[in-house]
This record gives sequence, C-alpha cells and structure tokens, in this order.
Amino acid sequence: MKAIGLFSGGLDSVLATKLMLDQGIEVVAITFKTPFTENSWAPKMADYLGVNIKIIETGKDYIEMVKKPRYGYGKNMNPCIACRIFMLKKAKEIMAKQYDFIFTGEVLGERPMSQGKRQLKLIEKESGLEGLILRPLSAGLLEPTMPEKRGLVNRDRLLSIKGRSRKEQIALAQKLGLKEYATPSSGCLLTDPNFSRRLRDAFSHGEEDVELLKYGRHFRLPSGKKVVVGRNEEENEIISRLLTHEDILLEVKGLPSPIALIKSKNAEDVEIAAAICLRYSDCKGKGEVKVNGTYLRVKPMDDKKLEEMRI
Repeated sequence: MKAIGLFSGGLDSVLATKLMLDQGIEVVAITFKTPFTENSWAPKMADYLGVNIKIIETGKDYIEMVKKPRYGYGKNMNPCIACRIFMLKKAKEIMAKQYDFIFTGEVLGERPMSQGKRQLKLIEKESGLEGLILRPLSAGLLEPTMPEKRGLVNRDRLLSIKGRSRKEQIALAQKLGLKEYATPSSGCLLTDPNFSRRLRDAFSHGEEDVELLKYGRHFRLPSGKKVVVGRNEEENEIISRLLTHEDILLEVKGLPSPIALIKSKNAEDVEIAAAICLRYSDCKGKGEVKVNGTYLRVKPMDDKKLEEMRI
C-alpha cells in the first residue's frame, strides 16, 4: 500500500504521516515551494520520519490562481480553498502513477476558511479526489474514505481531533518522543496584512516580482513606479541581488545609507527616489545620491509626502 502525503513539515503533517507509517503504509511526502511559504522544516522532518520527499515548485499558474481565486480570499490575500485545490490536483497527477490514496494533516475546524466539513467536501470535489483524501487526525469525525472502506487503512487507529487548539497534537508528539518541530503558524505570507497590502498593490500595477515584496520599505511614486528602500545591511544586500536590467540602485555619497531600488529610469522618478533614499540616511540636509556612477544633489523627502507614497 502506497500513499502520498501533503507535507509542510509542520506538526499536523508530521503526525498524520506517523499515523500512516504505523499502519505499514509506504509514504512519499510532497511539499510545495511557493513564493509565499517557508518550507525549510519539510525536508528535515521527512528525514526524521524516514520518508522520501518530493519538492514541487509552483510557477505562473500558481500566481494566476492567487490573483483570481475562484473561492475568494480569507482575511487578507490568502486564497486557502483555491490553493488547496491547486495542490491536490498536482498531487492527483502523481497519485495516478502508482499510489492508492492521498492524505493530509488537516484538522477539522482548525482553519475556519478551508477546514470546515463543507469546505473539505468542496475541495475534494473540485480536485477530483472524492473519497480519496484521508485526514488521519480527524478521520473519526468524517465520512469513511475509500482507503478505509477497502481495508487499506484501519479506521479504528485514526484520530478524532477538531478545533484550533493544538493541545492534543502536542500531547501526541510528546507521546511519540517528537521533541523538535515547527512552531504552529500558517507559515504563509498571504495571511500577513502588511505583505498582502504590498501584493495587492503590485498586482494592481501589473507587477509579479513577489520576492522583492518581502524586503525593505515600499513606496509608490505619482508616476505609478515603485521605490524600495532597505532597512538594514542585510536587506541592502538582498535588494541589490534582486536588481534587474530595468532597475536603478541609489545610495547616498559619503554617509551611512540604505540602498534604494527604483523600477524606473525616468529622470523625475529617479530624483524623487533619491530624495527618499536621502531621507533614510544620516544626512540632515541636502546631500548627494549616487545614481549609476553619477550624483544627484537633493533634499531629503518631506515626511508627509513620504507617507502619502508609502505602500
């Protein structure tokens, strides 16, 4: 018996995988690499459990789903239902080759938008996996799935956890001797209000440079172009690495200064960006800002105007 487990490396997915392994089921864990999620725990925890892991990189089709999710967003830019359907459809393609079913670490009622009974049924239907998605942590509260009906999985050895508290999962982890695991959280930037605001703004201006949204202070100029200013040395280095041929880097001459990146080569835009860059340096008055080997002498941006442009 072989199964695919959707595997974030978080506690729920780890426990669900352990329950399957304890029933003698061969498991391959799959985790999705998206621009919005941190999955560094997944390989570590797969190794701990002794299971193979496949990392699936998402592409433009995932970004398009985030732009226009069929079932809407949660509180911020999180399209949880559409995202789950997207991932399960990808898992279904793999399952069709040599696996009997799919399981997840979902817990009934843990996430209001996507883990109620109605939503779980909708996700199964839309992903074309009705009866083939086992949720070991809450199986006792849900209708039996095909692997249970066929005797591939012993339903009596599955759990009946529900709700947002993690007490039962933490207790089970202690019982199993699991000492190190990821702190419970969504792990998704799309649930963060600040990041969501930046992403919404970027999409509205036809931008898809998601990586840059994670760093610095962001400003939208009157022309519609964007300026990003580093907040520390580490961000300055990252922003510099994310430079494209369409961008310009700015830095104040002779003073401790952030790096500013502007996605425009228009002279007026560059002058505004230089004033913003100067504002976040140690300069108290007029100063010179380096732009592509030349220098602009500008005044620091007025704080009121700065706030009007802040994303």
